[in-house]
Amino acid sequence: MDFINSLEDGWTIYLWLIAGAMIVLAAIYWVRWAAQHDQFNEDIKYVVFDENDKDKMTPEEYEKAMQVNKDQEDLRKEYLEKESSEKQHTS
Repeated sequence: MDFINSLEDGWTIYLWLIAGAMIVLAAIYWVRWAAQHDQFNEDIKYVVFDENDKDKMTPEEYEKAMQVNKDQEDLRKEYLEKESSEKQHTS
């Protein structure tokens, strides 16, 4: 505690600057990660719909929802295959 009291006035601003820089860098890292892992897909909202919702949607919306569901399933299979092959290579 004596060390902190022995420091000159104004040292805390540097601590805040370092903390702020770390927060900004972490935010940049996570936004970049999200962009690389398809987290900003606007069509993801259609995944909650299935064939039972056809009467609640316009034909165009229904077709879009079914296409998004198919695309998401294909993407899921692709990721699972990639993960499976990576596990086999590390084993």
